[in-house]
Amino acid sequence: MALLLLEETITQLLFVILVSPLFAGIMAKFKSRVESRKGQSIFQPYYDIAKYMRKETLIPAGSSGLFLYLPYISFGVYCLIALIIPVLIPAPIYFTASADFLGGAILFTLAGFLKMVAAIDTRNNFSAMGVSRIMSFTFLGEGTLITVFFAVSLITGTNNPYVTSAYLVDHPLSNLTLVHVFATLAFFMIFLYETGKIPLESSGLHELGMIDEGMNYEYSGKLLAINKWSSYMKQYLLGSVLLNVFLIPWGLTSGASFLLDLPVMFGKWLILIAIIVIIETSLSKIRLFKIVDFLAAAFTFSILFLFLTELIP
Repeated sequence: MALLLLEETITQLLFVILVSPLFAGIMAKFKSRVESRKGQSIFQPYYDIAKYMRKETLIPAGSSGLFLYLPYISFGVYCLIALIIPVLIPAPIYFTASADFLGGAILFTLAGFLKMVAAIDTRNNFSAMGVSRIMSFTFLGEGTLITVFFAVSLITGTNNPYVTSAYLVDHPLSNLTLVHVFATLAFFMIFLYETGKIPLESSGLHELGMIDEGMNYEYSGKLLAINKWSSYMKQYLLGSVLLNVFLIPWGLTSGASFLLDLPVMFGKWLILIAIIVIIETSLSKIRLFKIVDFLAAAFTFSILFLFLTELIP
């Protein structure tokens, strides 16, 4: 039993680290096909990481050790999250007991905070602009994330994400309740914001769209590779929580057949990728600071979910 638990733990961690860039590549490829473009290879994120790893790392003048070491710490935080929440194996693994839903939300916030501190440490105006914009929006996003997780814990009487997932699997009708619908909608909106998929911003290094990308403006070489890799892991972790706890909690197994979870997660992610690409390509972009309205709507849904959790038996 102990050996099997160790195998499940290692498999989940390696899957998050090694496969998360692939889902980003598939998403980019699918989007280019929808837009009638050939697009890049689905393995392009791996090529980019390998390319950055070979390049020289330049250190901005005046920066401190925060610039050098915080990207690695953020990467480690995402690795810890991968060992806490059900992103592949539906049963508790090693380190699961180290945190719960709220602990996972705090760790996501910590990783984002570390990236902002490292970007500020570069003393670059563009990076500072990206950080200031993130701070202008994040207070609603983090509040929504914590509120949703808090309300979910009221359904099952526990903060353990594995218990919540198992409860939803055993009680399929619970997924159709108004309470669960509001929770799913709120978390899905936060997922779109946190991964830069909402049709409200233009990702890249353009002034009006420089939000998350602005924090990588001064990074190069291995540090840029680590930051990119962390972003892929963050996208996978949030998306897998959305799938396994809110949208499609069924299909995963533990024990001797846990390797069957690998193709199941691929199938779930293909469904999520299709939904995201439809949203990205079918809705027109609006003004940058409408993101506040978007997050305010998500926060409203999470508050409604919290109220309904208490009002509806």
